Amino acid sequence: MPPTESTLTDSRLATLCSEQVRQAFMDYQVQFRQISQRARQRFLDRDWRGSYADAADRLRLYADVIDALADKVQCLMGERFKDRRIWLATKAVYSSLISQSKEWEIAESFFNSLTRRVFATEGVDQAIEFVDTDFDSPPAQAQEDLRSSHQGQPLVQLLESALTACFERPLWEDLDGQLELAAQRILAAVGAGEHRLEMIAPVFFRGPGAYVVGRVHCGEQSRPLALCLRHENERGISLDAVLVDELDLSILFSYTRAYFRVVVDCPYELVRELRSLLPRKPVGDLYNAIGYHRHGKTELYRDFVAYMKRSNDRFVAADGARGMVMLVFTMPGYDVVFKLIRDRFDFPKEASRSDVLQRYRLVFEHDRAGRLVEAHQFEHLRIPRDRFADELLEILLRDTGETVRVEGKDVLIDHCYVERRVRPLNLFLNEAEEPLSVAAALDYGQAIKDLAASNIFAGDIFTKNFGVTRNGRVVFYDYDELCFLTDCNFRSMPQPTTDEQEMAGEPWFSVRENDIFPEEFPKFLGIPEPAWSAMRAEHDDLFHPDFWRGVQAKLRQGEIPEVFPYKASHRLAQ
Repeated sequence: MPPTESTLTDSRLATLCSEQVRQAFMDYQVQFRQISQRARQRFLDRDWRGSYADAADRLRLYADVIDALADKVQCLMGERFKDRRIWLATKAVYSSLISQSKEWEIAESFFNSLTRRVFATEGVDQAIEFVDTDFDSPPAQAQEDLRSSHQGQPLVQLLESALTACFERPLWEDLDGQLELAAQRILAAVGAGEHRLEMIAPVFFRGPGAYVVGRVHCGEQSRPLALCLRHENERGISLDAVLVDELDLSILFSYTRAYFRVVVDCPYELVRELRSLLPRKPVGDLYNAIGYHRHGKTELYRDFVAYMKRSNDRFVAADGARGMVMLVFTMPGYDVVFKLIRDRFDFPKEASRSDVLQRYRLVFEHDRAGRLVEAHQFEHLRIPRDRFADELLEILLRDTGETVRVEGKDVLIDHCYVERRVRPLNLFLNEAEEPLSVAAALDYGQAIKDLAASNIFAGDIFTKNFGVTRNGRVVFYDYDELCFLTDCNFRSMPQPTTDEQEMAGEPWFSVRENDIFPEEFPKFLGIPEPAWSAMRAEHDDLFHPDFWRGVQAKLRQGEIPEVFPYKASHRLAQ
């Protein structure tokens, strides 16, 4: 007869629990890989609906596995479910179980997710969480060479070798012509000479695109390289674009985009390869990019703790207009912002706290189309009180007292979102030189269109709710009124027919909750000249309901408009 929970010793119970966690993690990784592996066939079959469904399934997978695991462990531990001594021992045994795993760092974050679910810890508990990794270096068997090298031939042949190593030649459409164009682009960037390609062997899949990523060497010069593939018709795969610049690759791997599906045994090595191409990209963002968003969150927290230790920065209110729903603060030397939901929203905001939580969840699950900033949700943060400016702390306790409290020398934050910091667009437009201001206004219009193509209407399209990244891209970060575009009713402004209607201070016609009047947008944007004139010339269709209705019609007919992660000028077919 098997032992019951009450007859197990603490050490035996810890052993059984650690084995249960390891098995759940292994099951998670198997399912994660299975979904990722389907990406190749989805691409070859041009099954874009299946591809998006897989992406959504993989996003939900982690929480589903952790939920089921928490229930199993609770049944196993019984009355000792929250006994920290057993959890401390469980962590120690689990650490030994994963010590030779190729995915040990992901396994650590997996364990943290479970303990957070059990204890809802106020602050981090080093004893039962992997606050810092238990390993100084990756296990020897976790190290693998992900590179494929191509050299000793003319550039066109090198490109052919790199691409046909990923997809056999019969699968391509007009590969020879595309190779010639691609070689010309690369030669223009790095010059003539003896070239060598060093590519990351696994292919990156996202939406309807596939990407072969690596580096091109010419003499002492070395440049990041991405070969962007499409499969738009039955004739075969095409090489659509070539990126030969760190900035362009950074946009491809941006925190404003959906996660890639890529098959790899050792995420650690893949992230280090990507970091060699994108040295300014935070490690956490790269883990996010390949689908390990929970470990990306771990890396973000570890980076934050490290910054706190090496600096004396204090939290202050973030630049930009005061939010009606969110209270935002930052540290001047650290490129993230912390966002708290206010206890009460300013008039005329009518959303509830649960509405805001739901919209942030929508952003997490939706294709961000390169225009929505990723928000990591943190709970029960404990931060030293002396790291907050006095004025800010007073505001936090007054306006977010249901979320923030002071306990001794610490400030406890029950719930917040952490995002990469961007420069508010309204400030940027007024402080940037004319060419940059004009470029930002044009990209602002394109950002609204990209969101529309992904079935997102920003709701509040004021420039204060958009920001400019370090790469000069305009992104949206204020989600409290965000909604699906297909839920909106875009109307023309009714024309008055009487003097009373003409002179009315309030609308004389009925307006429903989801009614949108694009002709009214220009009254509220406040974009300075000459940026405003440039935007009107390029994006005047935004201010007419026909544009919005046209996008809605395509979405309702089942079309999936593509938002390319690179400029049109990078495409080979102009």
